[in-house]
Amino acid sequence: MTLEQAWSIAEGDAKVDIARKAEKRLDKAYDTLMTAARLGKPVYGLTVGVGLNKDHKLFDASGEMTPEALKASKEFQINALRAHSAGIGEPMPAEMVRLGMAIRLNTLLHGQTGVQPEVAELYEAYLNHDIIPVIPSKGTVGEADILLASHVGLAMLGEWEVFYKGERMSSAKAMKKAGIKPLDPIGKDALSILSNNAFATAYAMQGLKDAEQVLKVAPTLFGLSLEGLNGNVAPFLPQTNGVRPFPYVQATSKNILNQLDGSYLWDLNDQRPLQDPLSFRTTGYTFAMAEKAADELESMLKIQINASDDNPAVVLNPEQDYTQYPQVAKYLIDGKGGVFPTTNFNPLPVAMAVQQLSVALTQVSHNSVMRTTRLSDDHFTKLPRFLTAPGNVGHAFGAVQKAYVDLHVRNKQLAQPVSFEGVAIAGNIEDTFTNMKLASDNLIEISDNLSSIFGLELFHSAQAIDLRKMDNPKLKLGKETNKMYKAYRQRVTFVDKDRPYTPDFRASTDFVKHY
Repeated sequence: MTLEQAWSIAEGDAKVDIARKAEKRLDKAYDTLMTAARLGKPVYGLTVGVGLNKDHKLFDASGEMTPEALKASKEFQINALRAHSAGIGEPMPAEMVRLGMAIRLNTLLHGQTGVQPEVAELYEAYLNHDIIPVIPSKGTVGEADILLASHVGLAMLGEWEVFYKGERMSSAKAMKKAGIKPLDPIGKDALSILSNNAFATAYAMQGLKDAEQVLKVAPTLFGLSLEGLNGNVAPFLPQTNGVRPFPYVQATSKNILNQLDGSYLWDLNDQRPLQDPLSFRTTGYTFAMAEKAADELESMLKIQINASDDNPAVVLNPEQDYTQYPQVAKYLIDGKGGVFPTTNFNPLPVAMAVQQLSVALTQVSHNSVMRTTRLSDDHFTKLPRFLTAPGNVGHAFGAVQKAYVDLHVRNKQLAQPVSFEGVAIAGNIEDTFTNMKLASDNLIEISDNLSSIFGLELFHSAQAIDLRKMDNPKLKLGKETNKMYKAYRQRVTFVDKDRPYTPDFRASTDFVKHY
């Protein structure tokens, strides 16, 4: 599944249809898991408990699975879903819930969970009938979102609430209306439903999506600022960046120059300095590192949404490495495959990539606020101080700097790493964390703040360009920067005298988010 396909499902633009090959994988994995139980193999979450209770037998699984054993397993599944439905906060947005369920369904279909096929069919039915479980937005430390994802299973039992056709109702009522049979859990169904990172991954995808939008507009927006400054193109030339060929820097710098095709910046100008402020000159590097971080997160997400993060994992055709040792051989089931304890529930590769992108975007944020401040400074622009229009005897842009500084300070705080924060829990068994949901929330907020910061930079650069046009009506902008300038001026007009700027800031942010 591609990221784009996952979004199509989340946004309701695509239906879900389980392929026959996937059904066969589910059948084989379930058979392998139940065979392990019948053989008396210790299977985490099936024949033994979870967390601190990992060494406690749930029932005697030797020999055939008796009716008593099956009843005990079912009771354990139901109790597990009840006890782990313990989140906090407002419900997740419907799109995030759908995205998380789509991710989890896809990872189930790889056939390494051991769930009943009916579990996957319920995910399919929930998505296709647009039944949205009410899932709290907080309560995960990032080693599988067990206190959040469990609400999906509880809804499938008919014991929770969902949104259905615009109404919040009991899941039992919604399933009855949609003609869906509730879950009758067995084996490892509950653990597979609750122990995964699908919802934190969904938020990481949202963070990436938001970041990609601000990075898409960044080169053109910066080009306008460079034109507003009467800046120097030298730092972005191939002759310059070829001296130290870091990945991404040359491509990003070329993209900046492409926005300036036809600009007056390519002509000589007596007032143009040899060296601009560093926040202008180093922007090629800041954009490059942000693009690199975004690509890294995208790569990690492609793996995450297309691979099982279950513990244990049912492996149908396991490699034979180390199987000569009894400790490893005990996980194998002759002719079936194996059931292996894993740490695949740890999403650290994604969590680290999320935080790396947050840091990179905050560097972009830093350069933007510094550039915007310089655009108000007559020392650097040779324009009226605070970009004051002729005849305006008020403040012009003198007071607005506080707004973008506020947002940047927030970004600096949000960019702090969180993946090593936490305390040992579950009887000191669970003593490491990723906090991926929190990291993803932070990335989303950083991207949102950066959209506003960019909007304020555009507010300043467009004003600077208009002031330059007053002195030189024939001033040429770049082909792409001119398009952005004209589109922006359809939304936010030139400031000829003081006015309330809040509507302008709102429109500027919206422009950046949708350009």
